[in-house]
Amino acid sequence: MSTAITHGLFHLAIKTANLDTTRAFWTGVIGLREIARPDFGYPGAWLACGQPGGQAIIHVYAGGPALGAAGQVPSGTGAIDHVSLACSGYHAYVARFRAAQLDWREFLVPGTTLWQLFVYDPSGVQLELTFEGAVEPGAPPDMSAPRVYRAGQSFFDPLSYPTLSSPFHLPE
Repeated sequence: MSTAITHGLFHLAIKTANLDTTRAFWTGVIGLREIARPDFGYPGAWLACGQPGGQAIIHVYAGGPALGAAGQVPSGTGAIDHVSLACSGYHAYVARFRAAQLDWREFLVPGTTLWQLFVYDPSGVQLELTFEGAVEPGAPPDMSAPRVYRAGQSFFDPLSYPTLSSPFHLPE
Protein backbone atom coordinates (compact mmCIF):
# COMPACT_ATOMS: atom_id res chain seq x y z
CA MET A 1 0.00 0.00 0.00
CA SER A 2 1.35 3.45 -0.88
CA THR A 3 1.22 6.47 1.38
CA ALA A 4 -0.70 9.59 0.32
CA ILE A 5 1.40 12.71 0.94
CA THR A 6 0.64 16.34 0.20
CA HIS A 7 3.88 18.21 -0.46
CA GLY A 8 2.53 21.75 -0.77
CA LEU A 9 0.69 24.08 -3.07
CA PHE A 10 1.55 23.48 -6.74
CA HIS A 11 -0.30 26.44 -8.22
CA LEU A 12 -3.38 28.59 -8.04
CA ALA A 13 -5.15 30.10 -11.04
CA ILE A 14 -6.58 33.61 -11.38
CA LYS A 15 -8.98 34.74 -14.10
CA THR A 16 -8.42 38.33 -15.25
CA ALA A 17 -10.03 40.88 -17.54
CA ASN A 18 -6.74 42.83 -17.71
CA LEU A 19 -3.71 40.61 -18.21
CA ASP A 20 -1.21 43.49 -18.47
CA THR A 21 -2.26 45.12 -15.17
CA THR A 22 -2.43 41.75 -13.43
CA ARG A 23 1.04 40.78 -14.69
CA ALA A 24 2.41 44.18 -13.58
CA PHE A 25 0.90 43.78 -10.08
CA TRP A 26 2.25 40.28 -9.47
CA THR A 27 5.73 40.94 -10.91
CA GLY A 28 6.33 44.61 -10.10
CA VAL A 29 4.51 45.02 -6.79
CA ILE A 30 4.56 41.53 -5.27
CA GLY A 31 7.92 40.52 -6.82
CA LEU A 32 7.18 37.22 -8.57
CA ARG A 33 8.97 36.43 -11.82
CA GLU A 34 7.41 35.44 -15.10
CA ILE A 35 8.39 31.98 -16.37
CA ALA A 36 7.75 30.12 -19.62
CA ARG A 37 4.10 29.20 -20.16
CA PRO A 38 2.83 26.59 -22.62
CA ASP A 39 0.74 27.87 -25.53
CA PHE A 40 -2.77 26.95 -24.46
CA GLY A 41 -4.30 28.98 -27.31
CA TYR A 42 -5.45 31.84 -25.06
CA PRO A 43 -3.58 34.66 -23.30
CA GLY A 44 -2.08 34.22 -19.87
CA ALA A 45 1.05 34.21 -17.74
CA TRP A 46 2.80 31.93 -15.29
CA LEU A 47 4.34 33.79 -12.35
CA ALA A 48 6.71 31.96 -10.02
CA CYS A 49 7.67 32.31 -6.39
CA GLY A 50 10.87 30.52 -5.43
CA GLN A 51 10.72 28.49 -2.26
CA PRO A 52 12.54 25.56 -0.69
CA GLY A 53 11.89 22.38 -2.68
CA GLY A 54 10.75 24.09 -5.87
CA GLN A 55 8.55 26.97 -6.84
CA ALA A 56 4.89 27.74 -6.38
CA ILE A 57 3.29 29.11 -9.53
CA ILE A 58 0.39 31.48 -10.00
CA HIS A 59 -1.39 30.84 -13.30
CA VAL A 60 -3.16 33.87 -14.76
CA TYR A 61 -5.42 33.49 -17.74
CA ALA A 62 -7.52 35.82 -19.85
CA GLY A 63 -9.71 35.58 -22.93
CA GLY A 64 -12.40 32.95 -23.48
CA PRO A 65 -11.46 30.51 -20.71
CA ALA A 66 -11.57 33.35 -18.16
CA LEU A 67 -15.19 34.16 -18.93
CA GLY A 68 -17.85 33.03 -16.50
CA ALA A 69 -21.34 31.76 -17.34
CA ALA A 70 -22.56 35.33 -17.93
CA GLY A 71 -19.81 35.94 -20.52
CA GLN A 72 -17.80 38.22 -18.23
CA VAL A 73 -14.66 37.66 -16.17
CA PRO A 74 -15.68 37.24 -12.52
CA SER A 75 -13.87 39.25 -9.87
CA GLY A 76 -13.12 38.70 -6.22
CA THR A 77 -12.23 35.53 -4.39
CA GLY A 78 -15.68 33.94 -4.10
CA ALA A 79 -15.62 31.27 -1.42
CA ILE A 80 -11.84 31.62 -1.07
CA ASP A 81 -11.29 34.55 1.28
CA HIS A 82 -7.61 35.17 0.52
CA VAL A 83 -4.29 33.74 -0.60
CA SER A 84 -1.46 33.97 1.94
CA LEU A 85 2.20 34.35 0.97
CA ALA A 86 5.15 34.08 3.37
CA CYS A 87 7.25 37.22 2.89
CA SER A 88 10.00 39.37 4.34
CA GLY A 89 10.59 43.10 3.97
CA TYR A 90 7.38 44.40 5.54
CA HIS A 91 8.13 48.11 5.15
CA ALA A 92 9.45 47.61 1.60
CA TYR A 93 6.06 46.15 0.64
CA VAL A 94 4.27 49.12 2.23
CA ALA A 95 6.51 51.41 0.13
CA ARG A 96 5.63 49.38 -2.99
CA PHE A 97 1.92 49.70 -2.27
CA ARG A 98 2.28 53.46 -1.85
CA ALA A 99 4.31 53.78 -5.07
CA ALA A 100 1.68 51.79 -6.99
CA GLN A 101 -1.14 53.81 -5.33
CA LEU A 102 -2.69 50.62 -3.92
CA ASP A 103 -4.87 50.52 -0.82
CA TRP A 104 -3.86 48.01 1.88
CA ARG A 105 -4.56 46.98 5.45
CA GLU A 106 -2.25 45.88 8.29
CA PHE A 107 -2.60 43.38 11.13
CA LEU A 108 -0.79 41.87 14.12
CA VAL A 109 -1.83 38.24 14.67
CA PRO A 110 -2.88 38.06 18.37
CA GLY A 111 -0.56 36.08 20.63
CA THR A 112 2.11 35.67 17.93
CA THR A 113 4.98 37.60 16.36
CA LEU A 114 3.33 37.52 12.93
CA TRP A 115 2.77 40.76 11.01
CA GLN A 116 0.42 40.89 8.03
CA LEU A 117 -0.40 43.10 5.06
CA PHE A 118 -3.58 42.72 3.02
CA VAL A 119 -3.90 43.99 -0.56
CA TYR A 120 -5.95 43.11 -3.65
CA ASP A 121 -4.73 42.16 -7.10
CA PRO A 122 -6.43 43.78 -10.14
CA SER A 123 -8.99 40.94 -10.36
CA GLY A 124 -10.10 41.46 -6.75
CA VAL A 125 -8.18 38.51 -5.29
CA GLN A 126 -7.28 39.35 -1.70
CA LEU A 127 -3.69 38.63 -0.69
CA GLU A 128 -2.36 38.24 2.82
CA LEU A 129 1.39 38.80 3.05
CA THR A 130 2.65 37.26 6.31
CA PHE A 131 5.95 38.26 7.96
CA GLU A 132 7.90 37.06 10.99
CA GLY A 133 7.75 40.31 12.96
CA ALA A 134 10.53 39.26 15.35
CA VAL A 135 13.07 39.74 12.53
CA GLU A 136 11.45 42.65 10.67
CA PRO A 137 13.08 46.04 11.30
CA GLY A 138 11.01 49.14 11.92
CA ALA A 139 7.65 49.87 13.46
CA PRO A 140 5.04 47.12 13.85
CA PRO A 141 1.84 47.17 11.78
CA ASP A 142 -0.40 50.22 12.04
CA MET A 143 -3.46 49.03 13.96
CA SER A 144 -5.28 52.38 13.80
CA ALA A 145 -8.94 52.31 12.74
CA PRO A 146 -8.45 53.39 9.10
CA ARG A 147 -5.53 51.00 8.47
CA VAL A 148 -6.33 47.83 10.49
CA TYR A 149 -7.51 44.72 8.64
CA ARG A 150 -10.94 43.44 9.66
CA ALA A 151 -11.83 39.91 8.57
CA GLY A 152 -14.82 39.80 6.26
CA GLN A 153 -14.69 43.50 5.34
CA SER A 154 -13.65 44.08 1.74
CA PHE A 155 -11.86 47.28 0.77
CA PHE A 156 -11.53 46.36 -2.93
CA ASP A 157 -12.89 48.98 -5.34
CA PRO A 158 -12.47 47.98 -9.00
CA LEU A 159 -13.39 51.50 -10.15
CA SER A 160 -10.51 53.13 -8.28
CA TYR A 161 -7.89 50.41 -8.84
CA PRO A 162 -4.76 52.02 -10.32
CA THR A 163 -3.69 51.19 -13.85
CA LEU A 164 -0.36 49.39 -13.75
CA SER A 165 1.54 48.64 -16.93
CA SER A 166 3.91 45.76 -17.47
CA PRO A 167 6.70 45.91 -16.67
CA PHE A 168 5.85 47.99 -13.60
CA HIS A 169 8.94 49.67 -12.19
CA LEU A 170 9.08 50.88 -8.63
CA PRO A 171 10.96 54.09 -7.86
CA GLU A 172 14.51 53.56 -6.60
